[in-house]
Amino acid sequence: MSWSRLGVGLMHGLAKLPLPVLRGIGWVLGRLLFILAAPRRKVALRNLALCFPEATPAQRKDWARESFVVFCQTFLDRSWLWFGSEALVRRRVKLVGATHELEGDTPTIVFAPHFYSMDAGGLALPLNTEREFTSIFATNPDPVLDAWFMAGRQRFGNVRMLNRADGVKPIISTLRKGGLLYLLPDMDYGRNDSVFVPFFQVPETATIPSLSRFARLGKAKVVALYNRMTPEGYVAELSPAWEHFPTDDHVADTARMNRELEAAIRTMVPQYYWVHKRFKTRPEGQASLYQ
Repeated sequence: MSWSRLGVGLMHGLAKLPLPVLRGIGWVLGRLLFILAAPRRKVALRNLALCFPEATPAQRKDWARESFVVFCQTFLDRSWLWFGSEALVRRRVKLVGATHELEGDTPTIVFAPHFYSMDAGGLALPLNTEREFTSIFATNPDPVLDAWFMAGRQRFGNVRMLNRADGVKPIISTLRKGGLLYLLPDMDYGRNDSVFVPFFQVPETATIPSLSRFARLGKAKVVALYNRMTPEGYVAELSPAWEHFPTDDHVADTARMNRELEAAIRTMVPQYYWVHKRFKTRPEGQASLYQ
């Protein structure tokens, strides 16, 4: 039996633990990982220094340490999110906010940035709407883990997973039919198709303008879903539809997307995905920010 199969089997067993016990295990693992995973710790601390230069080094270190804890806790929570009963998931995962935006058949893009709780939000939507729900994915190189991720993310509702490699056409087609698109465009995907717009204190951050372009091509409204881990489980908060979005200026729209995200991050700094090299792609001629 492969290590991957053993891991998935272990997660099946962990799903039966009381949530405080599971979170306690995640707390211990997160504290250890903060010490042992030095390269990722350095990335998280560098990201926080770039984004929050006004914070003290001690505050940024506390945020980074807590970020590792949340990372481990939310990873272990995939056990009950993907193996627990529907009643259990409904009890622990709450969808709040402008839920009326899910009614009707207006093409809708859900901007769902990379908070560690994003998989909880990915279940909150299909549990609370019968509309077709589409998400874009990249294949995991491990077929066992890939199957686990795919099955977990599609276990409720009418969920369709589109491979990023399949291009734009099926995405736009789904939107124009009145579907919901779950979009996570806030990582650094390299220079191709990126624009450089501000993000926190970094004035030129490579960002994919897909939110603006998909909204325009799909004639879709945009709402944001900000997912927060709580002691009781998760709260996924849906924003009202963004006014005056999209415009004809995809660069300005992408800068606005980053500003909206900044405001959400400030309410729960440690819960954002700081272990990713968000600023690795620089404009031509500029040095790496991670040296």
